[in-house]
Amino acid sequence: MYNPFVFFKTGPDKPRITDKALIDRLFRRKRLAVMIAITLGYGFTYTCRLAMSVIKKPVIDAGLLSPEQLGVIGSAFFYTYAFGRLTNGFLADHANIKKYFSFGLLVSALINLAMGSIMGFTVWALLWGVNGWFQGFGSPSSVVSMSHWFSNRERGRYYGIWSTAHSIGEGLTFVGTAALVSLWGWRAGFIGPGLFCVLVAVSLYLALQDRPGTYGLPPVADWKNDHGAAVKADTNNMSTTRMQLLILKMPAMWVLGLACATMSATRYAINSWGILYLQEAKGYTLVEAGSILGLNTIAGIAGCAAYGFISDKLFRARRPPVTLAYGLLEVAALLVIFFAPSGNAVILTAAFVVYGFSLSGILAALGGLFAIDIAPKRVSGAAMGFIGVFSYLGAALQEQISGVLIQAGTQIVDGVRHYNFDAPILFWVGTSIVSLILATSLWKVKVAD
Repeated sequence: MYNPFVFFKTGPDKPRITDKALIDRLFRRKRLAVMIAITLGYGFTYTCRLAMSVIKKPVIDAGLLSPEQLGVIGSAFFYTYAFGRLTNGFLADHANIKKYFSFGLLVSALINLAMGSIMGFTVWALLWGVNGWFQGFGSPSSVVSMSHWFSNRERGRYYGIWSTAHSIGEGLTFVGTAALVSLWGWRAGFIGPGLFCVLVAVSLYLALQDRPGTYGLPPVADWKNDHGAAVKADTNNMSTTRMQLLILKMPAMWVLGLACATMSATRYAINSWGILYLQEAKGYTLVEAGSILGLNTIAGIAGCAAYGFISDKLFRARRPPVTLAYGLLEVAALLVIFFAPSGNAVILTAAFVVYGFSLSGILAALGGLFAIDIAPKRVSGAAMGFIGVFSYLGAALQEQISGVLIQAGTQIVDGVRHYNFDAPILFWVGTSIVSLILATSLWKVKVAD
């Protein structure tokens, strides 16, 4: 009987190329293709997961769904995404990434097209949950690809570049998708990204690369002469599956997971409810609110790139000192966003820019870079998947808790809906502070090979 999973399996190694000039040329060309593909591809993937953030107010105002129901739908995505990240991370270590990543994105795009054609609480919760599972292909695939093609001492810089993907995707969503919804209604918020990502999935398949060995190239650590310290002396002879299980025995990975969970609660609170907050608490239109969050994501691009460069060049690939500095900036920015007097758009926008810059650097570190630093490189996908479970369980719980808190603070007076965001704000800021404390506790953890 034919096994369909064979299609996704990584290819066999080809005979090793001995011509150094050819090896250098192939590595340079393929590394460039990989970085462009995973950065833009993963960034565009975000447009098929964030539409729900943009369509909330139109759907609520039309009486189609309540904030609490939208919170349940959003949490369905994050629960399945969390476990999708875990299982897909373990599978990605064995996969041909060009096939694996592009297939996941194609299915996600088709689900968005279906969401734009159907309305109903139950069917939306089911479809959005399935979308979460297939969105879970992207991040592990990108990180596995990066581990195959980039070595330890340069990974921070390239991970920083790749981490700009979420800012690219969020910016496209908060500006582009918001414009689509303003012009053609909430359905366009799903259909536009769905059609776009069908094309992106095809492009990913054409641009991504399998492991270096499948092209006759040596491991990138040999090519760069860049080897870290092994986690254990006997791991070289371990199977990939056995090495993946080592991750579960690393206390630092569990602490990192908790730090990532609490960071993600704040991150996705802003992503999921930020536009509604700016519309209702600050009085901005949908396009204005989307534009402010769009600027926030542009700043995130600079924040990711700066984080990778600073941690690699100034701290010799040590992440915790830079994470602490970024975390303090992020908490300060949140305090300004939520507690500064209303009416000053310049101060609010500046605070969102600082928040986007700092949050993106923290996301780069806690969301994956530090995990693949301290885990064996052969199992980067599993490390990313393990962290992803914590990350998106935190996001899912946030979605439900925020929905309940916002619903509880909502009153309808003379037919007009009024919101009280005091309780959600305390929850959102508090999770960032907890994340900062947990991340700082990892100050002395070492990098592995």
